[in-house]
Amino acid sequence: MNDQKVRNIGISAHIDSGKTTLTERILFYTKRIHAIHDVKGKDGVGATMDSMELEKERGITIASAATFCEWQGHQINIIDTPGHVDFTVEVERSLRVLDGAVLVLCAVGGVQSQTITVDTQMRRYNVPFITFINKCDRSGADPMRVIAQIRSKLGHNAVAMQIPIGLEMDMEGVIDLVSMKAIYFDGDNGEDVRIEDIPEGLLTGATEKREELIEAASMFSDKLMEAVLEEKDIPGEFIIDAVRKGTVSRELTPVFMGTAYKNRGVQPLLDAVTQLLPSPSDIENTALDMNKDEAPVILSNNAKDPTVALAFKLEDGAYGQLTYIRVYQGTVARGSTIVNIRSGKKIKVGRVARMHADQMEDIDAIPAGYIGALFGIDCSSGDTFVSPGLNLTMTSMFVPDPVISLAIIPKDNKSQINMSKALNRFTKEDPTFKTYVDEETDETIIEGMGELHLEVYVERMRREYGAEVETGTPLVAYREAITKSADFDYIHKKQTGGAGQYGRIAGYMEPVTETDFEFVNKITGGVIPTQYIPACEKGFRACMAKGPKMEFPVTGIKIVINDGAFHSVDSSEMAFQAAARGAFREAYGKARSVINEPIMKVAVETPVAFQGAVMGLLNQRRGMIVGSQDEGPLSVIEAQVPLAEMFGFSTVLRSATQGQAQFTMEFALYKRVPQSIAEELAEKATKKKKNVA
Repeated sequence: MNDQKVRNIGISAHIDSGKTTLTERILFYTKRIHAIHDVKGKDGVGATMDSMELEKERGITIASAATFCEWQGHQINIIDTPGHVDFTVEVERSLRVLDGAVLVLCAVGGVQSQTITVDTQMRRYNVPFITFINKCDRSGADPMRVIAQIRSKLGHNAVAMQIPIGLEMDMEGVIDLVSMKAIYFDGDNGEDVRIEDIPEGLLTGATEKREELIEAASMFSDKLMEAVLEEKDIPGEFIIDAVRKGTVSRELTPVFMGTAYKNRGVQPLLDAVTQLLPSPSDIENTALDMNKDEAPVILSNNAKDPTVALAFKLEDGAYGQLTYIRVYQGTVARGSTIVNIRSGKKIKVGRVARMHADQMEDIDAIPAGYIGALFGIDCSSGDTFVSPGLNLTMTSMFVPDPVISLAIIPKDNKSQINMSKALNRFTKEDPTFKTYVDEETDETIIEGMGELHLEVYVERMRREYGAEVETGTPLVAYREAITKSADFDYIHKKQTGGAGQYGRIAGYMEPVTETDFEFVNKITGGVIPTQYIPACEKGFRACMAKGPKMEFPVTGIKIVINDGAFHSVDSSEMAFQAAARGAFREAYGKARSVINEPIMKVAVETPVAFQGAVMGLLNQRRGMIVGSQDEGPLSVIEAQVPLAEMFGFSTVLRSATQGQAQFTMEFALYKRVPQSIAEELAEKATKKKKNVA
């Protein structure tokens, strides 16, 4: 199979930019589906890629969905990813295995907060992308302003490949600046592409924009540069080749435009995916050789070489666990044997499939460069599979820490059993969703990226597992930290019958910002024998989980040990661990500790008329406004707000703006809580200790 004809792409964007609508049109034009359904569909069907009931009801994408289609002889694997920041790991894991992406922007909203997040993720994995400015039919649409924002806010070398024929209600089609032709979309669903000469009134503007495109593209092609200098007619393929080089190297961002909802501009975007985005063999993928101290190894992308594949997403399907994999080298075939590098287990491959949202098609093998799914394999998200004899692992993806937690209480024994099953599955599928049992209260706690994230999982427990659960109030992930340096010199001494325990540790602790915990050994002359140093570190590290002040995790501490003493008979690892714990408590009491709280980056998009009301709401919640920008009829307000103040914000925002505003939030940083709140937290901690006692 020729992998030059394969494209693995993601469709990513800020919430509500029209990604799922765009994917629906792509599937229709590539004849994967035969009727178009809308997100929040009035026909009760909902978009193909939102196969989960909750997605159809809320009109948002929760889980990334995989599908494939064919266009002009190319096979395109598509992953439609969520835009809501609570489900950011879905975008993260998808970009980890994709070769290219389509970044969708709203022609009115432009570059929004989540666009910046998605751009950061694409940068992290070096993913080349093209841009589609959607919703050009909306009131206030201005694609040229959006191109300027891509340059100024995201820092990309954005260049228009098209200009619109009319905007807002008058959006009729697009002018292709490469072929210098007008493209119209006829038929009930825009399926008939009609190519005409450019209307007289738009010719001058199109010529100017084409010159800008050629100037930008000529930096990537000597052929094109020569043709420009010689003032020859410039063939379209010269421009396409040059733009492709710039796109693959991420030095040029080609911009297309249209309106997916009104079925205009999607087919030229599909052409661009095949012409401009890289095939699997255009991208250099590396793995780490575990036998050679994790030395990087470049993977060949050859289907005949030994296999290297990555499990990037798990789902609990009707036939057991479904594991989505991307094959980077070799072939994963039915009946072949692969090894899970993390567990060392050999696996015989049973059923192999390729996915179309929640439906599947059985296939014999997944060759290098392709995405597919395996059934009934026990593994975790991020595991690497290889041919027996190889010891390579792919680098794992970035997983942010949870910022919010919630106690969940099952109503009866049956719900308890079903809740356990659900939690087991969800934690396996989603690395940002965590769960544990609180030792003191015996409650089950779930942790995640935001209120919506946890809300969706609780709802799924009820619907998919019949687990009737009640939830407690959301808890914020507070942290303790110290603000000054403090010395310790602690002796742990215990004499019982027989051998005693003895260990002395001296040194100091000080605040650091770059890391959560740093341990520095400055012991000289063997005053603490080398074999006990790891026990000292272990003892100090154990204290970080629960701070002495209010039992929140401690962050940002550097421990330096520079003196100590031992006893030839009574010293042991256990004694030095106990000495470290005592030393930590001694110094912590003097190091002026404080409580820090998570601050969220909140972006509210509201009609300009409600701008003042929204700013007032954010100020009431201890919010600090960091900027506001009018985007046509809408205003985008960005603020930093403590997470503790954001609970129930969606309800208040809805009533203050007559349901016309929406917001996203993501973790920004930890910041010291005001004194009054620190006192409240201290009071609660004291009560909790009394209750437990």
